[in-house]
Amino acid sequence: MPTLSMFYGVIIRMYCAPEEHSPPHFHAYYAEHKAIIDINTCELTEGYLPRKQLKLVLAWAELKQEELKANWELAAMNGELPFRIDPLK
Repeated sequence: MPTLSMFYGVIIRMYCAPEEHSPPHFHAYYAEHKAIIDINTCELTEGYLPRKQLKLVLAWAELKQEELKANWELAAMNGELPFRIDPLK
């Protein structure tokens, strides 16, 4: 699962598999925690991140939503490698 971005100890990844299930989403990791974030709604759909990290990830997702959607098309729909996305600064 390629890494799309990293910021403040959070790692953002997306599977590269045409059979990856909908809705469009990405995986966020922080220490021993992991979460799945819906790209269309920028909401937590599964898992857990501490409150501060979750707020950072959701803010980043809203800012980078179009890039995340483009990556979903590449990775999950076409099985191609996604491109890197700038971290939250």
